[in-house]
Parts: sequence; structure tokens; C-alpha cells
Amino acid sequence: MRSFASRPSMGVILCAASFAAIGAPGRAQPQRDSEPVLDPSSPMDAIPGFGVEWPDMDATDAPVIEGDQGHEPTDVIAPAQPAAATTDVAGERRYSVVIEGLDVNGSQRVRARFDGLSTLKQNEREPANTAQIDRRAREDETVLRDLLRSEGYYGASVVTEVDSSSSLVRVILRADPGPIYQFTSVSIEGLASGGERAEKSADAFTLKSGDAVNAEAVLAATQNLRKSLGDNGFPFARVEEPQVTIDHSERTASLKIKAEPGGLARFGDIEIKSQGRPPFGKKHVWRIARFKPGHPYNIADVDDLRRALIATGLVSSVTLTPKATSDPGVVNLEIALESSPPRTVAGELGYGTGEGARVAVSWTHRNLIRPEGEVTFRGVAGTQEQVLGASLRRHNFKKRDQVLTAQITASHLNRKAFDAKTFTLGAGLERQTNIIWQKKWIWSVGTELLISDERDTIASTGAPRRRTYYIAALPGTLAYDGSDDLLNPMKGFRLSGRVSPEISFRGGTFTYARAQIDASFYQPIGKGVVIAGRTRLGTIYGAKRDQIAPSRRYYAGGGGSVRGYGYQDIGPRDVDNTPIGGRSIAEFSLETRIRFGDFGVVPFFDAGNIYTQVLPRITNMRYGAGLGARYYTNFGPIRIDVGTPLNRRKGDARVAVYVSLGQAF
Repeated sequence: MRSFASRPSMGVILCAASFAAIGAPGRAQPQRDSEPVLDPSSPMDAIPGFGVEWPDMDATDAPVIEGDQGHEPTDVIAPAQPAAATTDVAGERRYSVVIEGLDVNGSQRVRARFDGLSTLKQNEREPANTAQIDRRAREDETVLRDLLRSEGYYGASVVTEVDSSSSLVRVILRADPGPIYQFTSVSIEGLASGGERAEKSADAFTLKSGDAVNAEAVLAATQNLRKSLGDNGFPFARVEEPQVTIDHSERTASLKIKAEPGGLARFGDIEIKSQGRPPFGKKHVWRIARFKPGHPYNIADVDDLRRALIATGLVSSVTLTPKATSDPGVVNLEIALESSPPRTVAGELGYGTGEGARVAVSWTHRNLIRPEGEVTFRGVAGTQEQVLGASLRRHNFKKRDQVLTAQITASHLNRKAFDAKTFTLGAGLERQTNIIWQKKWIWSVGTELLISDERDTIASTGAPRRRTYYIAALPGTLAYDGSDDLLNPMKGFRLSGRVSPEISFRGGTFTYARAQIDASFYQPIGKGVVIAGRTRLGTIYGAKRDQIAPSRRYYAGGGGSVRGYGYQDIGPRDVDNTPIGGRSIAEFSLETRIRFGDFGVVPFFDAGNIYTQVLPRITNMRYGAGLGARYYTNFGPIRIDVGTPLNRRKGDARVAVYVSLGQAF
């Protein structure tokens, strides 16, 4: 806030520093008109800028320092230590900082801000001499008083005491906030010139008579008013800084703010400015925008477009500026783009009991096929998995948030149940979700062609066999995400379904369908504690198990399934105790996520089984339990889970370990 005034009869003038200078406390130095002639016998002048009076070796009483002349009462710094300790300017000692009397609304916020601004706090671990401590205490006294005033306590006073009677110096700031000041009147002038639509924006200025004189609330209400005018179609609206008049005698204030809405406008054209070739053209920007030419100007739509352009990953910064045109009712949008590097190299490490270790490396160009044609080449080297592949993701294809996908992959999977060498071609269309715009509804449709040479065993004899499968599939998914976070959900639920009709050309032509439903919920039960659960039900209808390629059957066990068991260790087995998969699946999980700071622990209980029948019977379940550790990063939690089977069978390991990125579900 830049302009404040007080009635002369009140004897106090509160200037902009009360709101704007909280982050930079300081003291002005006196000005000198001329330099005196040096007299060697004269006493030494005070050192300019030193900020602390030279200690009086004979002083026994604390010095009284006049506070801001516009504030009441006068602030006093009163060292409690003996005079001899006060004069030890050169000796360095450690100190602690204590704030007393800060029992006010917003006290936690004041303490947090004080810790960030305090000179004492910033140097608390470093020894200092008495003069340094005294100077820092004076500065912090001003900081704390200004912070209290920003919360509405304009009669606040702070008394600082430096106690050096023990080896650890204690700097005590005793605050007396006094009563909170309140607005007696709040008025907005000038909205009527913009008509009824402009006057509606007054509701966005949420401060009213009776509210506390809080600097942050005033600034937030002012910003809300500016945004509301933009949302209602006024691109060139001007809102002046609020004028706040403080009455110390009544402990109240009045607020006036002036606004000039300007004229209503509609969106015109888009103009792109960029150093060098922009990552995409105007046509693609119009595809991303949620508005069209002729739509009423809305600053929320402009901000949404800005975020969407950043979300492409192809621009590092973007500025959108409304530009007047010859038509006063039309405004163009100038978009200044700064391109970001389009290439990324990424790596991944993982380990799971039963799945082994794996290393994945990828190279991505996010704009190789313009616009937003992201091409990725990927390779995986693992103890049980080797993959080479390339994929295309054409973001915002034909419409916003719609993605065209295509992939070609050659893979070799060596699992307990099968060994498969597969070549896959696929393409699809999907509606995507991301951490910026987490969608409620997402879907995908596609097609898949694969040739797979696979080795498994005959269930009745355990004899190995190898067969080649030719399969065409039309997979589709539909999901609803009602959770609060994409990577680390803490409340809400998710529900998804997948159906994949498939045709197999091995030993004749036959069809079948694979279907699966997944559901999960997240319920907070206290600070940092979340109960999470999930279930999975699946079926393969239309073919016998032995007809279905081993790689297309259902399996259970592992880090994303029933923890405590190795990958594919749950379900039917042949005579040699080798997993053979099944036609239906049922899984359930329950865990408690306990977080403390950047770390957390997760006790969990899982259950599941695989069945040869078409529908799962929910019988003979296998149970696993254990404990997980989490390290929370800004891109999601790193997960380590250690589980054990509760009703293990012959061949099951006693302990299984899983390491990955993200929660288990």
C-alpha cells in the first residue's frame, strides 16, 4: 500500500512503510551540510552508519532510544546484564532469541515471518559481540512491531531486553500488541462509470466495516478487485492503491479505493512474439485457448492460456498482454514466448523381488514433429526384462488435452510363468491428465497388433513348450479421478475400467475379451495420517486359459499387487510349482500412510488370488503384510516396501522388497 494519511488532530501519520517496508527494516542516517575542520583535540564523532552508540564505560542505566515519532508508546531497550558485561564489545558469545507476549490472532504467521526477516535469527548460530547483538536487537524490534501492525495492531510496542548474566546471552523481545484496529468504513469509488457489470466487481473486494486493519487482507482484496474487473470484461481497468486513514485515538481506520473500469471488450486476434522460431504457431495457440475471437474478454481465460502454454514444456516463460485496437470494443492478445530446451534425457532404476533389477534410459524431443509432437526412444536393461522402443505423443491433437499416440516396441520378458519375445505396433487417442490440470474424467481408445513367441509349461506335466501368437486388440479405458492429488492423493477416490476385445490367430481364429475394474479411496484421519485402500477385479471371457497367450493372462504378486509375494507367485501352478496364470483376478489392499516432514512410514495389508474360472470367487486368498518407508520429493514420494507372506506356500520367499517412485496406488 503506497499512500496513507491521518487526520492532523490525531497527531499520528502512518505512511506506506507500515505495509510496504516490513521486509526491509532500517534506519535513516542524518545528513550533513558541510564537513567541520579537523581538530586533533576534539572528541570523536559518532561513526556514520554504525547503528549503535559507542558504549559508555561508566554507564549503569539502560539507554532510552526514541521510537518512531508517529507511534505510541515509546519503545525501550533495557539490557538486564551488569554494566561490565555490556561493555564487552570485542568478546563474542552465542545467544538465543525469545519472543514473549505474542498471544494474538495470526501469531503463528507473525512468528514465521519474523523468523524469515530477523537479523538475530539469521545469525543465531554465529557468535557475536555485545555491540552486534544490541544492533540486531534494535533492528528486530522494528521488524516485530511492523509485523504486528501489518496484522492490525497499530498500537503495538516492543521492549527488548538483552540478558547476558549466563554463558548464553538471551535476547528477549517482549511484545505488547494492544487492541486490534478495525475499519469503520470501506468505500470503492468509480465503478459506476463501467455500468452494472463493473459494479458487480465490488463484491470481490471482501473487506467491510468491522474487519481488522490487516495489510495482507487489504492487498489481497485489492488484487481480487483487479482480477474481477478483468473477469467481467474490462482489460484496461485501473485500480489505485488503497488510501487508509488511521485514527489512533479511536483505534479505528477508514479505507477508500478508486477504480477506473474503462470500456468492455471482446477478444480479437492473437499475436505471437518470440526470439527465433516459436515452438508453435497461432493456429495451435487458438486450439489450446478456451476462448474464441468475439468472446467477452476474461482475465481468467488469459491466465488459463498462460498456464497451458507453460504446461507444454516447450516454453520457459510467457507473457500475455492485452493490446488495444482501432475498435474500442476489441482487444488483441500479444503473447511473448521464450522457448525452453526441447530435449530431455532421463534414467530410471528399480528393483522388485521376483522382477529383479532394471535400468531404463530414454531420450525425448518434445517438438520433433511440430506442433507438440513428442518423440521418445527408450531402452530397458534388466535381469528379467529387455526393451527397445520408440513412441510418439502428439499433445493437444485436434483439440485441447487430446493426445494422439503411436508406439513400436521389441521386448524380451523372462518371467517365472513365461518367456516372451514380442514385437508390438500400437496407436491410440486419449484424454490426458496432469499435475497442473488433474482431470476428473479421462479415457483412451486404441488398437494394438503384436507377434509374440512365448514359452510356458503344460500344467498337467510341467513339460515346456513354445508357441507363436498373432493378436489384434482394441483396448479402451474410462476413469474417474476424484482424488486431491495425482502423485500423492490424501483424500477422495478413483474408479477406472478397462476393456480389450482381442482376436488370436494361433491354431485358428478365436476371440475373447479382457476386462478389469480398479477402485481406490483415500481418507485423512488426522494430521499427516491417511487411510488408503484399493480393489481390483478382472476377467477374461470367451476362451480357455490354455488358448490365451501366457503374457495376456492374469497374474498376482509384487509391488503393485499383493506385497510380500514375488511377481507372479500367486495363483495356479503346474506340477513343478511354476505359475501358469489364470482367467480372473481379485485383489485388495489397505494401508496407513503416516507422514512426518519429508519422511513417512506405511504399514500395509494386502490380499489377492488368481482363478482359472471366468469370474473371481474371492476364496483361498493369499495375504501379505509389511512396512514401507517414504521420502517425499517435489515430484512424488520415493517408495521402499518390505513385506512378508502370511500364508506362504512352498517356494514363496519369506521377505520381499520393492523400490519405486510413487505410492503403491
